[in-house]
Amino acid sequence: MDTAYLLDWANLLLRWAHVITAIAWIGSSFYFVFLDSSLTKPEDPELVNKGVDGELWAVHGGGFYHPQKYLVAPKQMPQNLHWFYWESYSTWLTGFALFTVLYLFNAATFLVDKSVYDWSAGAAIGASLGFLVAFWFVYDTICRTLGRKKNGDLIVGVCILAFVMFAAWLACQLFAGRAAFLLVGAMLATTMSANVFVWIIPGQRKVVAQLKAGLPVDPVYGWRAKQRSVHNTYFTLPVLIAMLSNHYGWLYSAKGNWLVLVALMLAGALIRHSFVARHKAGVQGKRAPWEYAGLGVALLAGLVVWMAPPPPSAAAIAAAGKPINFAEVKTVIDQRCVLCHNAQLQSKGVALHTPELVKQHAQALYQQAVVLKIMPMNNATQITDDERAVLKRWFEAGAPVN
Repeated sequence: MDTAYLLDWANLLLRWAHVITAIAWIGSSFYFVFLDSSLTKPEDPELVNKGVDGELWAVHGGGFYHPQKYLVAPKQMPQNLHWFYWESYSTWLTGFALFTVLYLFNAATFLVDKSVYDWSAGAAIGASLGFLVAFWFVYDTICRTLGRKKNGDLIVGVCILAFVMFAAWLACQLFAGRAAFLLVGAMLATTMSANVFVWIIPGQRKVVAQLKAGLPVDPVYGWRAKQRSVHNTYFTLPVLIAMLSNHYGWLYSAKGNWLVLVALMLAGALIRHSFVARHKAGVQGKRAPWEYAGLGVALLAGLVVWMAPPPPSAAAIAAAGKPINFAEVKTVIDQRCVLCHNAQLQSKGVALHTPELVKQHAQALYQQAVVLKIMPMNNATQITDDERAVLKRWFEAGAPVN
């Protein structure tokens, strides 16, 4: 069977598995962040004597639940202990496999845009993998060296924000816009999984070992796991928008695209903070701090205004009132599209070398080249906005080919 066909199947199945495992991970992460923020001090002396530091009553699915959290650890190790880690590891493994199939196997097309930075596919692959590793080491160093200082959480947060901004800028100077956005999301996602793999689960295993050995439990493991878990919940929405962005060419091809990415991720983190703080405010009897979400929404609104397309050029306005000429459309398609969609090379099963085929694929042509602006890939053939406008007028006139 054709290699491209098999890669398409791998892409689909890996993407499906990645979404499933990500839902499982994000769902459990969001639940435990909610739980930590919603716990109240127990009033029952028996619970206090057992070492319970917080409890919550909840109802769901026709039953009542009573989760309890112990300060540092319970006095005795329970027989059945559930560990939450497969969701994280599976999400990263399927995501990296998908990144390999789609981007690394097609680096010359998806990673490299010679109009951005002219380098080899091999160098781009090495640099992309370096991004994932380097960000983790810098992030981890920031957390370990600054996290326990006075106002450590604030200092760490500011440093991480600054480093993410630098990484977004650098990625957009080196890689094709689509790849740059996804790579920044991937480096955050890699850090999230590394937090679980390097600190959270090993720390919990040490606590369990200390309990089984009858030794005092060192609270540093709980503090460190809590710190990294909180970071993970703030990374979640920025990672999701970075991953979704590859479907919207007008985002990653925009002027100042790294600022677009930073603004989107920052808006997501602010909105997430409102929900995290809301749970704690409810327990304390305070109002929900929706101003953070409001700031995130305002940031998104500002982005919408800033990225609004400019008014049509005088030539486009003059052309808008004239009947569309298919010869003009065909010229655009022949110059900008047929290179990858012809009788010999039919990328994604689409050929555009005859009027009949152009008519057949008119909907896809309109969606990909005009609405989403994803095609041509990395704008390799340098299609202009006026040429996209020609395709738009043609499709909206009924896509005539005679």
